[in-house]
Amino acid sequence: MALSLFRFTLSSSALLAASTAVAEVPKVVTDIAPVHALVSQVMGDLGQPDLLVDPGNSPHHYSLRPSQALALERADMVVWIGEPLTPWLHEPLETLAEGATHLELLEADGTIQHNFRETVVFGGGAHDDHEGHGHDDHADHDKHDDHDDHGHKDHDDHGHEKHDDHEGHDHDSHKEHDHDEHAHNDHAEGHDDHHDHDHDGVDPHAWLDPENGRIWLDVIAGQLSALDPENAATYRANADAGKAELAEVIAQVHAQLEPVEGKPFVVFHDAYQYFETRFHLQALGAIRVGDATDPSPARIAEIQEAVRDANVACAFSEPQFSPRLIQTVFDGLDVNVAALDPLGADQPEGAARYAGIIKSVADEIAGCLN
Repeated sequence: MALSLFRFTLSSSALLAASTAVAEVPKVVTDIAPVHALVSQVMGDLGQPDLLVDPGNSPHHYSLRPSQALALERADMVVWIGEPLTPWLHEPLETLAEGATHLELLEADGTIQHNFRETVVFGGGAHDDHEGHGHDDHADHDKHDDHDDHGHKDHDDHGHEKHDDHEGHDHDSHKEHDHDEHAHNDHAEGHDDHHDHDHDGVDPHAWLDPENGRIWLDVIAGQLSALDPENAATYRANADAGKAELAEVIAQVHAQLEPVEGKPFVVFHDAYQYFETRFHLQALGAIRVGDATDPSPARIAEIQEAVRDANVACAFSEPQFSPRLIQTVFDGLDVNVAALDPLGADQPEGAARYAGIIKSVADEIAGCLN
């Protein structure tokens, strides 16, 4: 009888210890699917983050459901791109998730940033604006796996640390940005856009440079480790595995897209300059501006004229938006239309989604331009 009681006591203690260990894993909420995938990679089997914006919806204009508001109230940590992408999320973070740790990836140490493009037609392509900023500007920079020590940062005029680019890839210099210029107008679909030239400040679509994905895996692991030191080794190992996978994806996509580097195309909204710059592509322009508000008639006319002049063969829609606008813009023009999905609506949920998004965008661009 005593032995049975002893075994029961041990069993109960083990269950209590396991329950305590599970409770110590932070409850994490993420804004968009690519961020959810990166956090899922770092957390691994320890836990599953919550997702606010389903990848079938645009993050620029969204309203929280009650269940999502409850998730924010219970969160220990919220990981989001930042206010330039989801201005509607700022107030819920300050009220519902006031006690949680807020990790804004756009402001994370080392994040590669580009400013919004202010013209309707981009010129010769995304990387033309950054001519001369290749290896020579970054010859003495540390490799990517050295992010942990962050020993190679400069500071911009605002005191924010900026990350030098890394060996093995051509990179652009990091642009300075004024955080007071991040405000976006929260227009719903169907409203005319009268602000084609007012979108200065940092472009928030930074997840479409997979080098940022690699940087953010380290940042996420570091923050989770601070909240949950007992599992720090697991978070670090998971982040390292994700970084290695993304390094392979980057190399593969470079090789895949090299044959189409000089071919112009048009995108639905100005969300892809991080991808264009990383892989040396030449987007001619975007129908909508970076926060996806509807274009003015003047913008549409300018895009149509540029498409005719440049003999553009491809335009890319997005599943988060109605295809009617892109059909209207290119009606009567000999342009193939394919779909780019920057949020991975068709990708499986979980850690694999982020790499899947990068590869899917590359596949669509290569397929259409080839």
